[in-house]
Amino acid sequence: MVIGGGIVGLAVAAELAARGLRVTVLEKEGRWGAHQTGHNSNVVHAGLYYKPGSLKARMSVAGNASMVAFAREHGVPVEVCGKLVVATSEEEVPRLKALAERAEANGVPAKMVSAAEALDHEPEVACVAALHVESTGIIDYPAVCAALVRLLDGHDLRLRSPALAIRTSGGAVEVATPQGVVRADALVNCAGLQSDRVARLAGLSPRAKIVPFRGEYYELKRTELVRGLIYPVPDPTLPFLGVHLTRMLDGSVHCGPNAVLALRREGYRWRDVSPSDVADIARFPGAWRLARKYARTGVEEVLRSLSRKRFAASLARLVPAVREDDLVRAESGVRAQAMLPDGSLVDDFLVETAPRQVHVLNAPSPAATGSLEIAKHVAGQVIASGA
Repeated sequence: MVIGGGIVGLAVAAELAARGLRVTVLEKEGRWGAHQTGHNSNVVHAGLYYKPGSLKARMSVAGNASMVAFAREHGVPVEVCGKLVVATSEEEVPRLKALAERAEANGVPAKMVSAAEALDHEPEVACVAALHVESTGIIDYPAVCAALVRLLDGHDLRLRSPALAIRTSGGAVEVATPQGVVRADALVNCAGLQSDRVARLAGLSPRAKIVPFRGEYYELKRTELVRGLIYPVPDPTLPFLGVHLTRMLDGSVHCGPNAVLALRREGYRWRDVSPSDVADIARFPGAWRLARKYARTGVEEVLRSLSRKRFAASLARLVPAVREDDLVRAESGVRAQAMLPDGSLVDDFLVETAPRQVHVLNAPSPAATGSLEIAKHVAGQVIASGA
C-alpha cells in the first residue's frame, strides 16, 4: 500500500506493480499530483548541484535519462533544451567553476562558456561567464502522473482517502480511511508535505520534521527575452537556489521561485493560514535556529514576496531587460523541506524503514526528476522490510 498520490508515490506504486505485486494507492485529495508535483517548475534536472555519491546526485543523473525515456515512450511532452547557469560578476566565477567540477564528478554533461558564447544561447542574458548544461529539460509532470495511473490500471487507486490511523496487526499493516480500513502486507509513505505526520501515525518517531516553504512565481509577459532556462550561480551559504527563468513547454516563461515560510502545510498564498500548523512550527526548535541563522535572508525573501519591483530586480541581474511591469503573478508551490532539530536542512533524500514499512521523509526537488529511480530504491526497501 502506498500513501500519497504525487509523482513519487505513483512511481513507487508502478514499480511495485511491475514486480508483480498487487498495489493500493491512497491519496487524500481528489486528483493525482495535487501538491508538489502539480505546482513545480516542470524541469528535468541534470544533477549538477548535488554532493557526488549522494542519493540526490545518483538519482537525479539517472532519473534525467529514465524520465526523458519514460516520457517519450508514453507520449508525455518533453524537451531536452539545456540551461545556462550564469555568473553575473567576477566574484561568482570561482563558484561557477566549482559547479562545473561537481557536474563532471556527477557525470553531468556541462561546458564552461564565455560571456560572448552565452549570448549564442540566450541573447538577453548578462554574465561574465556561464555553464551550459546540456541534459536539462522541461516536461509535463502532471502528464507523467497520468501515464503512471494508466500503468496502474486494474490496481486499487483511491482518491479522497486520507490516512486517519495506522497500525500493524497480524503480520499486516492496517490503515483507517473515511471509507473503511485497508489492509496490506507493507506500507510505503510518500505523503510529501504530510510525510512526517504519516510516519508518526505509523508509530515512528522521525528525526526530521517537515517545514513548508512557499515558492512564489511570476510569468514573464515578454517571452521573447528567454529562449530556455537561465539560472544564477547558487550561493553555498544559502539553503535554496535563488530565482531563475524557465521557458515552459507551452512557450510561457516562469520566473522564480523565492522561498518564504508557508503558514500552512499546503499554504499557497499568504492568506492560507493554519493555526495548528503555525503552532507546530513554533514548537519546533529547529525552525527558530534556522530563522536566527538566516534572519537577513528571510527578511529579504519576505520583502521580495511582497514587492514585484524587488522580484523584477532579482531577475534583471540575469536578464537586464526584465522590468516590473513585465511580470504577472502565477501559481505558487510549497516545498516539503525536512529539517533537523539543530536547524539544519536535510540535504539528501531521506528514507526510514520499520518492519513492513518504508517512509520517504525528504523528497523535495529533484524528486520529480528522480522519481523513477527513487521508486526502484524504495521497492527494494519494501522487499527488504519483510513484505
